Amino acid sequence: MDRRKFIGGAAKGAIGAGAVGLGATSLAAPAIAQERPRIQWRMTSSFPKSLDTLYGAAEALANHVREISDGQFDIQLFAAGEIVPGGQVLDAVQGGTVELGHTASYYYVGKDPAFAFGTAVPFGLNARQQNAWFYEGGGTELLNEFYAKSGIHAMPAGNTGAQMGGWYRKEINTPDDLKGLKLRIAGLAGRVVEKLGVVPQQIAAGDIYAALERGTLDAVEFVGPYDDEKLGFFRVAPYYYYPAWWEGGAALHLMVNADKWNSLPDSYKAMLNAASRAVNCSMLASYDYRNPLALKRLAEGGAQLRPFSQEIMQASFAAAQELHQEISADNEDYRKLLESQNAFKRDAYLWAQISEYTFDTFMMVKQREGAL
Repeated sequence: MDRRKFIGGAAKGAIGAGAVGLGATSLAAPAIAQERPRIQWRMTSSFPKSLDTLYGAAEALANHVREISDGQFDIQLFAAGEIVPGGQVLDAVQGGTVELGHTASYYYVGKDPAFAFGTAVPFGLNARQQNAWFYEGGGTELLNEFYAKSGIHAMPAGNTGAQMGGWYRKEINTPDDLKGLKLRIAGLAGRVVEKLGVVPQQIAAGDIYAALERGTLDAVEFVGPYDDEKLGFFRVAPYYYYPAWWEGGAALHLMVNADKWNSLPDSYKAMLNAASRAVNCSMLASYDYRNPLALKRLAEGGAQLRPFSQEIMQASFAAAQELHQEISADNEDYRKLLESQNAFKRDAYLWAQISEYTFDTFMMVKQREGAL
């Protein structure tokens, strides 16, 4: 059955029944029209069109809303740089330049470190745990209390899964090898690695390759194999490290100007929520499908896969805990979000050890044995 025909037929039937009961007056039709007004909004993305999984999530979101509303709620999408640079999406939404933005919350930690929790914090949650915390653990409610201070309302709208630790010109074996390294890195991770002697850099996606090629950067982290392959980092920096302990499950959000959000009919708010949930699921599925294939191509092309040593992981973990405590000491929003996420994380990893970890470990052994 065609959903739109069914809904449309049901609505017409209700109007017709109302007309009979009211002596063929047409009071019901204007009520329906008021609930489904014609609205045209603009949304800007933090990503270029070439990154089809990241930019494509915003594109899919706009299409979902357009289809659900039968074209009554139309969202025009703009790529990074078409209205504002990718790192200024929050400002554009906050100031009313656009009604909507699709972005990574942690791009704005310079405004307030608490913005990191909308995407990822160092040694935080994986993608599945992020969703559990957002939807069931009170994370979205806490974040929106914080976002409201900036005049926005937000909802999860995508997740990359655990990311890679980046591309390096030379091998990194010990914390000493990190000293003086010029690394493009996003979010609070820059402040963590700074404690280890790294010189963190924040550079927009479109400018990273040129900086790496010129030697302005010694290393770069971005997302994972599928996106990294498109950006060509392997041509300049052959060592590909993992994991990105700062992005165990990097979430994106749909940010809405708060005044515009409050002005929407409830049905349109429901559409945005439903579309955001849909792309939140589909983006992760897309990466889980595309990253393995891209990783194989990169390895065949000469990329040198390397795990971060336990020495580096331990030093990074200690530095991250130190930073969390420093920020929490004088930032109430950060402290509340950290305490909520940590309380959830302690129980989540108890369950993960019983369920996902044991199953996945066995299956990985079978894969290495060639049994799959």
